[in-house]
Amino acid sequence: MKIKKAEIEDIPQIIELMREFAEFENLAHSLEVTEESLNEAMFGENAFVESLIAFDDETPIAFAIFFPYFSSFRGQKSVYLEDIYITEKYRKAGLGEKMLREIARIGKEKGAVRMDFQVLDWNTPAINFYKKHGALIDESERHLKFTVEAFKLLSEPPA
Repeated sequence: MKIKKAEIEDIPQIIELMREFAEFENLAHSLEVTEESLNEAMFGENAFVESLIAFDDETPIAFAIFFPYFSSFRGQKSVYLEDIYITEKYRKAGLGEKMLREIARIGKEKGAVRMDFQVLDWNTPAINFYKKHGALIDESERHLKFTVEAFKLLSEPPA
């Protein structure tokens, strides 16, 4: 198994792994990413997203997507782990820990002192995995978001 920083030519394979991940999380209906949008986020003029991809020989088996983040109250640079996914056959083989360590290493090189992320409340195996590696759970926080229409309304001047 080999983990590497994703390159432009890896985008189709990352998208395929994202489809598998969306199915696993029962969120396939929400998957809207395209090769173009991922390419822009990772390699475009205003790129800010990084990705790792893991292979078993030539077969893509895992990916992670992360980006810089900042905790204002603590004044700390962070790396935000948006997604990490390992195909079922390769889980419990140490790949998740290796990927987390690589993300932490990359974050540390850029001044990060922490990693932030979210996990669906029903995903007990993932929660246990993160807790095993020292993650803390803050039950007091709620994930809120302004999606496309609400964001559009906020970004435009009031009528």
